Amino acid sequence: MPTAVRICYDSYMLLRNSLHAANSPKAEPIPHRLTLLIGIVVCTLIFIGMLAFIAGQWVEGGIVSGAALVLTAAIVIARRGHAGPAAMLILATLALTDTLLIFTSQGLRDEAVCGVPAILVFAAMFGTRRVFIATLLFFLAALLGITAANVSGWHVNPVTPASWNALLNLSAVLVATAFFVWLIAADLRSALARLASENVRIRESHARIDLLAHHDVLTGLPNRLRAREHFEHSIAQATVGEPSVALMFLDLDNFKDVNDSLGHAAGDLLLSEVARRLQAAMRPSDVVSRHGGDEFLVILSCLDGHDDALASVEKIKAQLAAPFPVQGLALSTTCSIGIARYPDDGADFDVLLKHADMAMYHAKRAGRNTFAFFDASIDGSVLDHLQLVAGIRTALATGQFRLHYQPQFALASGAIIGAEALIRWRHPELGMIPPAKFIAVAERAGLINEIGVWVLNEACRQIKAWQVAGLDQLVVAINLSPVQFRRGNIEQDVLNALDLHQVAPSCLELELTESLFIAEASHLPALLKRLRNMGIRLSIDDFGTGYSNLGYLRRFEVARIKIDQSFIRRMTRNSDDAGIVRAIVQMVHSLNLEAVAEGIEDDETLAALLALGCEGGQGFYWSPALPADEFMAFVGQARAAGGPAPFAGVERDQVPIA
Repeated sequence: MPTAVRICYDSYMLLRNSLHAANSPKAEPIPHRLTLLIGIVVCTLIFIGMLAFIAGQWVEGGIVSGAALVLTAAIVIARRGHAGPAAMLILATLALTDTLLIFTSQGLRDEAVCGVPAILVFAAMFGTRRVFIATLLFFLAALLGITAANVSGWHVNPVTPASWNALLNLSAVLVATAFFVWLIAADLRSALARLASENVRIRESHARIDLLAHHDVLTGLPNRLRAREHFEHSIAQATVGEPSVALMFLDLDNFKDVNDSLGHAAGDLLLSEVARRLQAAMRPSDVVSRHGGDEFLVILSCLDGHDDALASVEKIKAQLAAPFPVQGLALSTTCSIGIARYPDDGADFDVLLKHADMAMYHAKRAGRNTFAFFDASIDGSVLDHLQLVAGIRTALATGQFRLHYQPQFALASGAIIGAEALIRWRHPELGMIPPAKFIAVAERAGLINEIGVWVLNEACRQIKAWQVAGLDQLVVAINLSPVQFRRGNIEQDVLNALDLHQVAPSCLELELTESLFIAEASHLPALLKRLRNMGIRLSIDDFGTGYSNLGYLRRFEVARIKIDQSFIRRMTRNSDDAGIVRAIVQMVHSLNLEAVAEGIEDDETLAALLALGCEGGQGFYWSPALPADEFMAFVGQARAAGGPAPFAGVERDQVPIA
């Protein structure tokens, strides 16, 4: 008896530990569920065995006790991670034990028969389909054999009267079976709950995927795909009988300046607020979509004509007129709008989008903050523009750009003191493309920085090559675009070029436009001061065509003022132009600066400038802009002859980079 009590206590401790492990969130479900069930079965067998020993049923008690010991070993196997072998050992032990109890006790009338369903449940939980079927067939065969033995008289199982002991045995088997069934039901409920939760998660995930697939993450607006779907629905209605549909392409003006100056976070806030205002300006039947970057699409449904589209444009402009509060600042923005109409300008979404985009570019070129309807003439001009942009990229990549150099002279002595670097584009198919045609395009397309960096490096490379060849004491002037100061890193670009080619800063002169001084006056002084401190000379190009403000001349401390050639060329024939040149030279001298005249073409103009005291000059009187090798030869001949001879009959093609 003490041994049976000890076995029962050990089984209870195993059962308690198994229950604790099964409730652990980190537990692996199959091994812990298996040890839990084994513990229940062991306790049941020990209870039945104790009742058998008490009743003097030594054979039954021995069978049950042996099974309990085997199952206790199975618990150890399962805890070591061998769930499969442990489950098969348990199943075989239970099947054999139950069959032996039925055979040695009351046969088909024994309480052990009630354990068959529990064993089949165990086989279904931890075995394969084949194991379950094999277990079922084993029990059917065993019960058939026991029945046949009783019928034939070979082995007759005695039938004992009902007793409390039999009731306890039956109750123990039923409790164990009920526990098995309860575990199955609990697992099923848990699986169904997880399945329901997973279904909710999948539906939410699908909704999220659909939102991401059809809406812009930043603004929440429909994206291009959803805009296409709405457009197709709108034209289907229009085909049935609605008047018309229009596609508007909106692009914010100068949005890149916000990103460059305030950062992308501020740009995102501005875009979100613009999206909200655009939605507020539209009718319920219209759709606002974000196309990408700072571009938006608006689909206008049920239009009667131009007036409805114009009314929408006015609403948009009114919504964007008020400043946008971003990071404590009141930002103002405008937009350029292109409009294409169905079916006049296209029969499908892609064609209308292309035409609306072209119309928008036309509005940009017309001065921004305006709109344009698509027409056939826009198609050709925008196509030319796009081809030119693509050509600039190719020219940068394949080395189609060249620098020509126009000599600059000290007028009093006639000595060559420097040169102005002027960019040239020799297209392999179109021939020479003038800078006046592609520089403005490069500025709008954001390519001027790359061109400017190339000019800086090429000029410094050529300066070094001339110095190595013995052509020194020359200063090369480079024109800079205002866009380079707004969007580029001009200071670092200059330093990189000088350092790469080992050129002294004093060999470089940067020519700036008057418009730059007005537009960038807030941060320009510190930048120009750093460039001057390096030893780089600064000058103002095309003076007289801009603001001609004396205040910024004193503030920015440039070294030279270049008088625009439009005044120089007419000064000997037009008294007004002569007066302007005289006033500029006197003003420049009063500020202790040098005056340089562009566009000198004849002796009379040169004499007039000398009389005014103009220090420097350049023009076709001496030479047009020359390729680097011809410029070197020109300087060599001029120095050898003691001064250059006048040059005449040259095509006027000099246009600076800016």
